[in-house]
Amino acid sequence: MCNILPREKQIEVLHHFVEGNTLRSTARLTGVHRTTIMNLMVDFGQKCKVFMDTQLRGLTLEHIECDEIWTFVQKKQARLTTEEKAECHDIGEVYLWTCLDQRTKLVASFLVGKRSGDNARRLMKDLASRLTFPKPHASDPHAYRASGYVYVTRLSSDAFAAYPEAIDLAFGPYAKFGTIKKDYRNAEQPGRYAPPEMVGTERRGVFGITEDEERSICTSHVERHNLTIRTLMKRFTRLSLGFSKKLENLEAACAMFLAYYNFVWRTHDVVNDRTRLPAAMAAGVVNTLWNFEDLFDRVMGGQYAIAA
Repeated sequence: MCNILPREKQIEVLHHFVEGNTLRSTARLTGVHRTTIMNLMVDFGQKCKVFMDTQLRGLTLEHIECDEIWTFVQKKQARLTTEEKAECHDIGEVYLWTCLDQRTKLVASFLVGKRSGDNARRLMKDLASRLTFPKPHASDPHAYRASGYVYVTRLSSDAFAAYPEAIDLAFGPYAKFGTIKKDYRNAEQPGRYAPPEMVGTERRGVFGITEDEERSICTSHVERHNLTIRTLMKRFTRLSLGFSKKLENLEAACAMFLAYYNFVWRTHDVVNDRTRLPAAMAAGVVNTLWNFEDLFDRVMGGQYAIAA
């Protein structure tokens, strides 16, 4: 015999999650068993991934910043055996890859996985599929204009070596791309957790970036977004016990939080008549303000019951 959580209880449980509570603290606050909470989170997170995959299409984004944020699943990389390092992709260090629009703060695409060239290509192909590309005729000579490619967007990233190939594969000549490398002094001193001092940056245009445009290469906004992730997702909080035991749980938690961030969270930078807008509304994906109940109803599609 299964107990069924009512809609209001499911919303209460999931809302605690996206606002930064851990699994066990949510269980204490709501009185729902942690296994039921985890089953609900995984189910809702997977549906959030499908929901964003259908909603975030036909986007027009001017400048996208890409970055990766570290966490681990089950145990840290140094604890893996030689066989686990060679054969297991779902334990050890894992990264959340995010692509953040500089103006609207929309996370247009994300991926959970190892920091590898294959995942970089998967991320860029997914990002490119969500943007609006010009029709082939736009690049042909017509109306007394010379031929030339129309840039879809501009991308900035760190100096991870896999990005240039991945962006070239996904966008071809339709994107401008530059990298920024930040130099730090005393990165290991004076203490293990003390913030290092940044002493300089090196910007380099890779595709389509002129010398005059190099100053626009930036990853500060997506790095600030990493702080939001670490604050509101305990799986990314350092020096804590909030890590994931399964990669499936981490993927669902990331999808759930990013759906909440895109469609409900009021960003601090986009202001319209003194009303802070969610990133999806600023990007034109939706035209009304949502709360968490609105997101829940649209993601679940009326299927509220979850077996306990």
